[in-house]
Amino acid sequence: MSFITPQWSTPNSVKALVSTRKGGVSQKPFDSLNLGDHVGDELNNVLTNRAIFAKELPAEPIWLKQVHGTAVSTPQSRQLNPGVNHQADASVTNIPGEVLAIMTADCLPVLFANTEGSVIGAAHAGWRGLCAGILENTLAELLKLSSDKNPSNVMAWLGPAIGPDAFEVGDDVLTAFNNAAYPIPMDAFKALDHKPGKFLADIYKLAKGRLEACGVNMIFGGQYCTVRDQEQFFSYRRDGDTGRFASAIWITK
Repeated sequence: MSFITPQWSTPNSVKALVSTRKGGVSQKPFDSLNLGDHVGDELNNVLTNRAIFAKELPAEPIWLKQVHGTAVSTPQSRQLNPGVNHQADASVTNIPGEVLAIMTADCLPVLFANTEGSVIGAAHAGWRGLCAGILENTLAELLKLSSDKNPSNVMAWLGPAIGPDAFEVGDDVLTAFNNAAYPIPMDAFKALDHKPGKFLADIYKLAKGRLEACGVNMIFGGQYCTVRDQEQFFSYRRDGDTGRFASAIWITK
């Protein structure tokens, strides 16, 4: 069994855990702890893997139908549609025991918590969602649930994603961020001399820049590369047909 415990300065009431590709029952190319039920893996294997992951958690995670958008699942929206697999790319809660989860395989998972440990969030930040405002929306919904509306009292952890030496993008991605009316951190895009119109993008720097622009300055993580670390992580860019791992967060009861 192999899990990652985020290293950040959350209060003891906030717990988080990231699965890896190890410790499950799925066969190649989904080997072995694939948690994604939409990637072509056998459903029974996925359900078994989710049960393995859930043993490490206080409850079954709230799984989202992620669509690279900017919608945020909230306690209120879930109450209005109970039992539904919510179409959203982030979730927030102030309810102890609820487990928020994001599935990724190169996109950036971002976990949030306030310094009181009373409100948490989880966001799926691929470049499209990141550019369109998924982190800003998640922070806004998180602050609605908090008595303290100050974003400087919110911290974020940047989970395993495609690293800055592996994320090659085209002019379309650079143009989208340039048109988004947010400052782009220095060196977030590096031109590839031997490939005109191609750049290496640093999704960690881009996310950090967005968070800092919102007033979030306690930012942790950002040291992984899902593409390079084949032993630990699924990577869509590296493998195409592959599984998904999950980043989960909850408040203890």
